[in-house]
Amino acid sequence: MTRRKPTTLLMAASFIGSLCLSALVAQDSNSNRSPNILFIAMDDLNDWIGCMGGHPQARTPNLDRLSKSSVFFTNAHCAAPACNPSRAAVFTGISPNLSGLYSNNQSMRAVMPTEEIIPRTLMRHGYHAIGSGKMLHYFIDAASWNSYFPKKETENPFPRTLYPETRPLSLPRGGAWQYVETDWGLLEATDEEFGGDYLVTNWVKQQLKRKHDKPFFLACGIYRPHEPWFVPAKYFEPFPLESIQLPPGYKADDLEDLPPAGKSRGPNKYFAHIREHGQWKQAIQGYLASIYFADTMLGRVLDALESSAHKNNTILVFWSDHGWHLGEKQHWQKFTGWRACTRVPLMIKTPDTTPGVCEKPVSLTSLFPTLLDLAELPGEKHHDHPSLRPLLEDPNAEWPHVAITHLNRPENYSISDVQWRYIHYQNGDEELYDISKDQYEWNNLATSQAHQQTLKYYRTMKPESFAPYRVTGLNELKKLPLLSTGIAMKNSNPIGPKVNVTFLNETEEPVNVYWIDRKGTPILFFQVPAGQSKPQITRQDATWLITRANDKVVGHVRVEATNAKVVIDRLP
Repeated sequence: MTRRKPTTLLMAASFIGSLCLSALVAQDSNSNRSPNILFIAMDDLNDWIGCMGGHPQARTPNLDRLSKSSVFFTNAHCAAPACNPSRAAVFTGISPNLSGLYSNNQSMRAVMPTEEIIPRTLMRHGYHAIGSGKMLHYFIDAASWNSYFPKKETENPFPRTLYPETRPLSLPRGGAWQYVETDWGLLEATDEEFGGDYLVTNWVKQQLKRKHDKPFFLACGIYRPHEPWFVPAKYFEPFPLESIQLPPGYKADDLEDLPPAGKSRGPNKYFAHIREHGQWKQAIQGYLASIYFADTMLGRVLDALESSAHKNNTILVFWSDHGWHLGEKQHWQKFTGWRACTRVPLMIKTPDTTPGVCEKPVSLTSLFPTLLDLAELPGEKHHDHPSLRPLLEDPNAEWPHVAITHLNRPENYSISDVQWRYIHYQNGDEELYDISKDQYEWNNLATSQAHQQTLKYYRTMKPESFAPYRVTGLNELKKLPLLSTGIAMKNSNPIGPKVNVTFLNETEEPVNVYWIDRKGTPILFFQVPAGQSKPQITRQDATWLITRANDKVVGHVRVEATNAKVVIDRLP
């Protein structure tokens, strides 16, 4: 910036000139400080957005406009196809095969009790770290933030959210295996009445309007399109049920060329149950509506940044934690190594980068080192992925890396490259796809003699080591008493931070585990097979009921303010 010279004709003019000079110096000082960072996550979003072409009916005007003003990574992949390990890898910069955190059933802070996450590291370097909504897996990590909405001390990242009074609304529970939130439908409510992501983006907008004395790291966690797919009715209107199209990647006989390990991940109970109840198109409608709602919430934040004083000194990063199946490979939900689940939208916009499209394979685990690099801060030695800065400066730059996604156990992983995708299962089974010709991975080439050299090449890219799956401290956990039917069972009144309670079934029969809601209604959450265990995130003063498979009551427990275990070692 060129500074004006104060005139010497008059003292008054000189004085005014001095004031102008001081103001410009202050402005220069502000503009030269470390850049702000706006870090936006959207939960469970696959490629069903306009600029990725995943579904022809997707309505995402705000994602589409962001893709045109940023470096848009079209070949970005999650570190793991599940919320907990994916987000843990993003926020620590450590891959699942090094941390030992592979699944949603583990506790991040039990597996990685001391590792710094992005906001804490930036706080050490003079940043003000603030956030709202879901960034980690159902907890906030209060010590790592200056402030949060809702309040960080609650360890609950969700503001009030409107749901139907009676649930399930659309999809009956098929059994203990079914996630309680697998449901969808429209709500006769305004955005403000709905709450949830509307309140999160309201708070984020307020932070963007404020003057900040320090560079800020501002996190915005948009929960939709995570289940349940309940959003205000106006977001369903562009998707009339009779017009709903099935997923372009669906192929009825798509499992025939898969190895046993692949087939075991294909036809799950969800997809069969949804089709049995005639809810496939309704579910697609709910997902599209939830994406449209989430995109609208994103637009509120983009508009707030654009109209703020921070727009020219803020790095914006948009990402989703993993994709989602809606029938592809006969699968519903996530947890697979296929492209429908590993590939995610990723857009990065900085004050200096020229917008463009990057087709190089990149991993979300690179986000932490990328932020440090862009902010001109020293890297962390334990980060195991490269910064994306070279690709932000030139999307066609040389990039000798692939993106590796780790499934729920060691040695289950997929490799994403420019042309090829390779999947390796723990038992040695393999899949190989040429995505330049087969974007939906319909033709497994792993058994083709013509592609054995390609197969051997990707075998050499196997990670050097795999940390064991960390089962954390069951022996040390406090044992909650299993209360008998002779003791009155209270309704749940959950309060305080989230805790993890593990149910251990030491009997020779499966047991059912019900949550008792605030009205005293038992809601079946899951079944624990004989000799197995199941962790559950819950809160103090929640009540859980345990029954035999025939629903004869075994007992109940009242959760305390600490991680604990419930041992079922007897049946009435």
